[in-house]
Amino acid sequence: MDTLLSRLDSAAEAGDISPEVLANVRLLLDRDSSPVTRLSIGELVDAKNWTELSNRFFRTLAFGTGGLRGKTIGAVVTSAEAGSPQPLGRPEHPCAGTNAMNDFNVARATRGLARYVKSHFARSGKTGRAAICLCHDTRHFSREFALLAARTITGMGLDAHLFEGPRSTPELSFAVRHLGAQAGVNITASHNPPEYNGYKVYFEDGCQVTEPHASAIIDEVNRPVDPREDEVPETARGRVIPMGAEIDAAYMDRLATLPLDPALIRRESGLKIVYTPLHGVGAVIIKPMLARLGFVCETVAAQEVPDGRFPTVKSPNPENAEALSMAIAQADRSGADLVIATDPDDDRMGVAARDHAGNMQLLTGNQIGSILAWYRTRKFFELGVLNDSNRARGVIIKTFVTTDLQKAIAEKSGLRCVETLTGFKYIGSKLGRYEREIPEELRSEYVHLSEEETRRLRLEHSSFYVFGGEESYGYSASDFVRDKDGNSAAVLIAEAAAYAKSQGTTLPGLLNRIFSEFGVYLERGESLTMDGAHGAAQIQKLVSSYANRPPVEIAGSSVCAIRNFATEEIHDVEGELIPAESMLMVTLADRRRVAIRPSGTEPKIKYYLFASELPERGRVFTAEEVVAARERVRIALDQLWTALSEDAKARLA
Repeated sequence: MDTLLSRLDSAAEAGDISPEVLANVRLLLDRDSSPVTRLSIGELVDAKNWTELSNRFFRTLAFGTGGLRGKTIGAVVTSAEAGSPQPLGRPEHPCAGTNAMNDFNVARATRGLARYVKSHFARSGKTGRAAICLCHDTRHFSREFALLAARTITGMGLDAHLFEGPRSTPELSFAVRHLGAQAGVNITASHNPPEYNGYKVYFEDGCQVTEPHASAIIDEVNRPVDPREDEVPETARGRVIPMGAEIDAAYMDRLATLPLDPALIRRESGLKIVYTPLHGVGAVIIKPMLARLGFVCETVAAQEVPDGRFPTVKSPNPENAEALSMAIAQADRSGADLVIATDPDDDRMGVAARDHAGNMQLLTGNQIGSILAWYRTRKFFELGVLNDSNRARGVIIKTFVTTDLQKAIAEKSGLRCVETLTGFKYIGSKLGRYEREIPEELRSEYVHLSEEETRRLRLEHSSFYVFGGEESYGYSASDFVRDKDGNSAAVLIAEAAAYAKSQGTTLPGLLNRIFSEFGVYLERGESLTMDGAHGAAQIQKLVSSYANRPPVEIAGSSVCAIRNFATEEIHDVEGELIPAESMLMVTLADRRRVAIRPSGTEPKIKYYLFASELPERGRVFTAEEVVAARERVRIALDQLWTALSEDAKARLA
């Protein structure tokens, strides 16, 4: 190893690697005794592959407010990492590096989380033993990382509730509260490419960690502690407690409460659905759930097979049209009305639906969310759950980068529309606050009360959550899950499709009716991907450029307002301070709008484009006017992106 270190020192002196890379390599060699780590680093040094070495070590994988996300498989797989042949052709070992998802970072994160959970539990005055729920998806190394986390947790004197097989992110959120655990971890990288994996952390409220817990956990993860200091005696070790069918059943019982018109579903039992989990976990719940509710559903057999390579798609992301192509082809063969796709950890849902001409039409995340917000708002009023006396307690929650059509729907109905930063943890945090506003003596058993009982409490004492979502294909409609939920979303969109069919139309037809009443709102999402150490620097250069030199004109329209969420004090409509975040919101004189922010989980800078055309006050658009307005708004968005992309190139030059 001394020879290896001397060669690394020489590479740093020659400028082949940075001082930060050298320091991080030394850190890993000191902390990780695995021979695979030393051999892998040695192979990269032998090959003088300084680019790969730098990408693996230019930083220590940051434990952010949501957890970790990074590559488990490097762009170069060393022979030590490849090891012996494995199922699905994956390497035997995850890639070595401080900037990678591997045993080193999983154990480091778990120890920090467990330390904080133990201290928080002790301060709470509760008796017994603290517990953490563990879940994983179908990605490479997910099960191994979950087992490592379980061993780490129990070795520190906490119990680990571990799902017996792959399960969804929303079911983990549910399980944490259902079991009264103090935290939860899901090993997943959501819809990222196959070489990625992640570590997503939840707290006792079933929501992804928010402040003040997030910063405290980060401090514990980053605190240099000898792992042996965390170990407890054998007699004080925790237990690994399997989770499985009993949690599935309890969760599905709550999902069964989501349909607002079960009789409608029975009347439209001829509605046909094709569903694909895109090689992920979704079929565990969605397939039996849709059947239980009376829907006719068939799956895409080739994509129902759990496979971390995601071999039948370019990307397992239901935001991408290509990911739904096999399901759409199957729907065309079988004459199905609706296609539903969920990402590998089943928190996002994409949809294609047949239009009046018989063609399958993809719906955007904004459009899916708007249909669901409109339908559930309308149906709650029809049922009398919402009325003139309590409508002020109704709330629709959306992110700042989600369509304003949902705000228009809320406001016309007399509901409150609350906007949050991107990330469902902010929506989940709101739901937790609404629960806490119910008098303590009435909510002692809140988690285990029926949906009808909690709805009554929220309408009488707090705020009633009608619907929430974000443009990136995440939705929810109740607070028994405190995260976006692909299982719930599948139930919701299937009911909305049944409603559309009962009205002699389709989901695309229903969307046009909504546009007719509220105006045509269209959006476009774009991003610039810049990977590795150089890419991270380029993203930061762009972020700084927009902050220091904000645009004054875009696509022929002058800038009339700019909100910098990193530097300004911004409050939501309920008076709560919005946490500082790197995001710029630019509004143009012609009412077009763009939000610019670096991704928190991917090497991207994201652009969210908005444009709309509204009918004159007191009237609605005709069907022909909707078609014409959609084309004009689409062109306006195209022009906006052309101008933004050219400006970005100039800023990076």
